[in-house]
Amino acid sequence: MESILTEFQVLLDVILAAALGFLIGLERKFRSKEAGIKTHTVVAIGAAVMMVVSMYAFKGADTSRVAAQIVSGVGFLGAGIIIYKKHELHGLTTAAGIWATAGIGMACVGRLYVIAIGTTLVMILLQCLFHSGVGIFRSRKYYSIMITFIHNDTEREIVKDLFEITRFNRLVIERTDGNMRYHAVLNTNIEYSSAHLAKIMAENPFILSIERVDEN
Repeated sequence: MESILTEFQVLLDVILAAALGFLIGLERKFRSKEAGIKTHTVVAIGAAVMMVVSMYAFKGADTSRVAAQIVSGVGFLGAGIIIYKKHELHGLTTAAGIWATAGIGMACVGRLYVIAIGTTLVMILLQCLFHSGVGIFRSRKYYSIMITFIHNDTEREIVKDLFEITRFNRLVIERTDGNMRYHAVLNTNIEYSSAHLAKIMAENPFILSIERVDEN
C-alpha cells in the first residue's frame, strides 16, 4: 500500500512537470514558434518519467548518470529545430527552451518545487521581455534587393557604398553592347522604401533597375 501511495505522489510530480511544460509551450505557441505546447509538454513529461525510473526502479543506482543522458539527449532533439535562413539563425531560442524545459521536469521529480516553478516563471517573463521590441532586444531583420547596373570603373563600389554592404549575395555578370552588366542580389538590414529606391536610380543613371525580393 505504501508503495502505491509513493507512486501516486511521484505521479503528482510528473503532472506538475507537464503543467509547467504546458505553460512554457503556450508562450511559444502564441509566438508561432517551431515547437509549441505539445513539444514542451512531452519533453517535460519525458524528462520527469526518466528521472522517476532512475530514482525508484533501480535502487542504489547512480541517478546522476540518467540525468546527464537526459541533458545530452534533449540537446540533440533541440538541434533538429535550428535552421539557418537569410543570414539568420532560426529556432535557437526554442531549442534552448526545450533543453531548459527538460531541466524543469527533472527538478519536479527531484522535489525542487520552488526551483521548478520559479524557473518556469522566469523563462516566460524573459521571453516576453525579449520579444517586447525594446532597445537591445529588437531583432535585426535583413532585406533582399535585386539590382542591375552597368559597371565600367567604380560603379560596383558605389553600389556597395549606397546600400552600406561589403559584398553581394549573388552576382551574375554579362557583356552587353560593349558594357559589363551586373545582376546582383544584396542583403541589407536597412528597409528602403520605393521612393528611396527610385531616388537612388534617378541620382545614379548607371543603375538600370532595383527590386525588392524579400522572402516571406
